[in-house]
Amino acid sequence: MVEEEQAVRVVRCGGSELNFRRAVFSADSKYLFCVSGDFVKVYSTATEECVHVLQGHRNLVTGIQLNPHNHLQLYSCSFDGTIKLWDYLDGILIKTFTVGQKLHALYTHARAEDAVFVAIKKEKPDVFQLVSVRLPRSPRQDAEAEEPCLVLDYISPSPKCVAFGSQGEYVAAVRDFYLSVYFFKKKATSRFTLSSSGNRKHAKNNFTCVVCHPKEDCIATGHKDGKIRLWRGFDDEKKYTYTCLHWHHDLVMDLAFSATGGSLLSGGRESVLVEWRDAAEKTKEFLPRLGATIEHISVSPAGDLLCTSHSDNKITIIHRNLEASAVIQGLVKDSSILTGLMIDPRTKALVLNGKPGHLQFYSLQSDKQLYNLDIVQQEYINDYGLVQTELTKAAFGCFGAWLATVEQRQEKEGELELQMKLWAYSKKTQGFVLNTKVSMPHEDRITALCFCNAEKSESPTLVTASRDGRFKVWVLADDSDIYREAVGWTCDFVGSYHKYQATNCCFSEDGSLLAVSFEETVTIWESETWELRCTFCQRAGHVRHLCFGRLTCSKYLLGATENGTLCCWNLLSCALEWSTKLNITVMEPDPRSENVAAVSRSSGGSDLFVFKPSEPRPLYVQRSICSEEVRWGVFVPRDVPDAFTSEALQWLNRSQFYFLTASQSLLTFSSKSPEEKLTPTSKQLLAEESLPTTPFYFILGRHRQQRGEQADGASESELVQLPLTENVPAISELLHTPAHVLPSAAFLCSMFVNSLLLATEARSAEEMPDDVDMEEEKESDSSEEEDDATEKAQHAGHTDAGEDLLQQLSQLSKCEEKELRKLRRVDYSWVTAP
Repeated sequence: MVEEEQAVRVVRCGGSELNFRRAVFSADSKYLFCVSGDFVKVYSTATEECVHVLQGHRNLVTGIQLNPHNHLQLYSCSFDGTIKLWDYLDGILIKTFTVGQKLHALYTHARAEDAVFVAIKKEKPDVFQLVSVRLPRSPRQDAEAEEPCLVLDYISPSPKCVAFGSQGEYVAAVRDFYLSVYFFKKKATSRFTLSSSGNRKHAKNNFTCVVCHPKEDCIATGHKDGKIRLWRGFDDEKKYTYTCLHWHHDLVMDLAFSATGGSLLSGGRESVLVEWRDAAEKTKEFLPRLGATIEHISVSPAGDLLCTSHSDNKITIIHRNLEASAVIQGLVKDSSILTGLMIDPRTKALVLNGKPGHLQFYSLQSDKQLYNLDIVQQEYINDYGLVQTELTKAAFGCFGAWLATVEQRQEKEGELELQMKLWAYSKKTQGFVLNTKVSMPHEDRITALCFCNAEKSESPTLVTASRDGRFKVWVLADDSDIYREAVGWTCDFVGSYHKYQATNCCFSEDGSLLAVSFEETVTIWESETWELRCTFCQRAGHVRHLCFGRLTCSKYLLGATENGTLCCWNLLSCALEWSTKLNITVMEPDPRSENVAAVSRSSGGSDLFVFKPSEPRPLYVQRSICSEEVRWGVFVPRDVPDAFTSEALQWLNRSQFYFLTASQSLLTFSSKSPEEKLTPTSKQLLAEESLPTTPFYFILGRHRQQRGEQADGASESELVQLPLTENVPAISELLHTPAHVLPSAAFLCSMFVNSLLLATEARSAEEMPDDVDMEEEKESDSSEEEDDATEKAQHAGHTDAGEDLLQQLSQLSKCEEKELRKLRRVDYSWVTAP
C-alpha cells in the first residue's frame, strides 16, 4: 500500500507553453523539438504526432539545441542548473552535466568542441551574462561541468537577442539600443549604438532580436519600430554600414535566415510571415493570416521546412514555398478562464476559454487541441484599450446534445451588452450549430447556469442565475412554422428570494430538485412545480460553491462560503449534517462515484481533500499539491478503470482529477510518466518512420500488430501452435520475389488474403475433427498423385520462387498447403520462353 501511494504524484499533464522557446528541427527535417514546461517534446513533422517526451529536468526547460557533432543527439538546459544530452530517436537520456546555476538560454556551434554557451544571471537584478561551459568527456552518466568562462556581459535574457556568426568567428548580442559583437580570435568586443529615446524621431529604436547570416559577415537586427537593419563591416567600429528594411507596423518579434542565406524571414504582431529575398525591399513575399502574433521563427538545417511559434501556443510548420503544411496546437492560454473547466460528454475533451470569443476543445490524451468553436462570431481587433466581447459562461446539457454560452461586453457602467446562445449538436456536421440566441436574458450579469442532466428527464431544461436577483428556467419548445419544423428555447419560470443576488445553481442527480443560492441563503425548489420547498442559511458568508451528492449520497447538499466554511445539509431532515472550516477554492463531484474533491487555500499552497458527503472524515488528503492557488478543477471519467487497491486511492479508479492553477498550469494525479501515456500509434509511427511504406507493408504491419496483441495474452503452448505470418518464408518469398517471375496477382490474391485470415483462427491438428482429417488425407493423397504427373510435364527451368514456396509446405497449415499445391500445378513454362 505504501508503494502504491508513493507512485501517485502530481504531474503536469499537458497544456505547457510550446512557444516558450524557438523550436528546433532534426537534421533530416523528420522531427521537431519544442520546449514544454519541464519536458522536451518530439513531434513528427509529417503526422503532427508527439512521438517522444524527453523527461528528466526538475524545473522549467529554457533551451534546446542539436548536438553539432552528432545530429542524432539533442542538448537541453533548465532552471534546475543542468545540461542534458539526449538520444531523441529512442527517448533516452545519455548524460547529465551539472552547472550549478540557473540556465536561461542555450547555444551550440560546431567549432566549439566539447563546449556549449549558456546565459546565466548575475547577482545584480536584470543583469545576464553569456558564458562558455566545457562539458567533460566522462564515462559516467552524471558529471560536473567545468567552471563557466565569460564571453559577453550585460546581455538580454531573451535567447532571440544572441546569435553566432558564420564559422563561429563571432557572437552578436543586442540589448536596449546597443549591438555588441565579440570576436573569438581577437578576443575583442565592438559596440554599436543607435539613437536613444531622448530623440522623439528615434523613440522606438530598441533592439528586439538578432540573427547572423550563415555564410556571410552580415547581422540582421529587428527593432521596436518595425524596422529591420542589416549590418556589414562591423569588424571596424568606424567603417560599419547598415541598410533598413521596413514593412512591419509594430515591433519585429523574430528574424531567421534561410539555410543558404538567400532570404531573410521576419514576423510580428501582424500574424504575417514576410520573406525578404536577397534582403531587398522590392522582392518580398508574404504568408498572411497565421492566426496570432509570431513570436519565434525556426528554419530546418536541410532548408526544406520552417516553422513559426505563435502567441496562442501554436506551432505552424511551413514548406519552403511558404505553404503551411501542419499545425501543432497546444492549450491556448487565455487572459482569464471565465468559463471554468468542462468535459465534452461526446469526445471526453477538456473545454474552456481559448482564443478571444472561442471555446477550445482540448484532448487530454494526445495533449493537443481538437478544434475551436467560435461563439462570439465577431472579428477580433487587436487594439490596446478596446473593450472586447467576453465569453463568460458555458455548460453542456443532455449528454452533449446541447451547449449553452453567455457572452457580455460592458464599456461603461450601465451599458451592459448580454447575450445567451443555445447550440445544438449536429450529427451531420459533427459540430455545434446555433439554435437560439437570447438578447439580455437578465438585467445584470449572469453568475451561473446549469442543465438538468437527469437520464429520465422528459425535456431539456436550463437554469440561469443573475445578479439581478432572479433565476430563470428555460425549456425547449416547438418553434415550427409553415415553412419548417424547428425547436427553440423559451423562458418557462422566473424565481427570486427577497431580492437577493442569485450566485449559484445546480440540479440534483435525478433532476427532481433545484438548489439556488441567494448570497448567504440556499433555496431548494421542486422541478415539476417550481415551488420553494425549504431554505438553508448558516450566516457564514456568501455561498461560493454548491453541489448535490451522488448515488448513495444523493440526499446531501454541499455548500462552500467565502468566509471559509464547508457545510453539508441533509435534504431529508432539512438540517445541517456537519460543517468544517476550509477555505474552499474548488469543489467538484465525481460523476461516477460518491466522492467529492475539494481544494483549499493554505499558507503552504493548495491542499486537496477527497471525501464522501455522508462522512465528515476525508478519504484522502494531500497537502501542498502545488504552491499556487488552484482556480478550477474537473473530474474526467476513465474509459478503462484503474486498479488502485488502496482504500485511500480508490477515488482515482473511475475518474481522474485535473486542476488548473493561477498561472494556467494544467496538473493531475497520475502514476504514469508522460512517455508511458503516449498512444501506441505515436510510438509505432516513430519506430516505423524509416521503413518503406508499400501496400504490402501496410497489410502486414497491421496484421503483425494484431498478432502481437494476441501473443501477449496467450500462453506459451498457444504461441507454439499458432503459425505466425511473419515467420512463414512462403509469404516472405512472395513479397521479395520479382513481380515478372510470379503468376498473376488475381491468382495469388485469394490465397494471400485467406492465409492472413486463417492465421488468426488456426487450430492445431489435435483439435480438428476426425472426419475432417480423413477427408483431407484423401485429398492430399490424390493431390500428391496429380502433383507427380504435373512435375513430369513441366519444364525443367522453373523459377526459384516456385521451388522456395514448395520447400516450406511442412510449416504451413493444411488449408494453406492445399492452396499452394494448386499453385504448384500451374505451368511456368512461359517464364523461360524467348
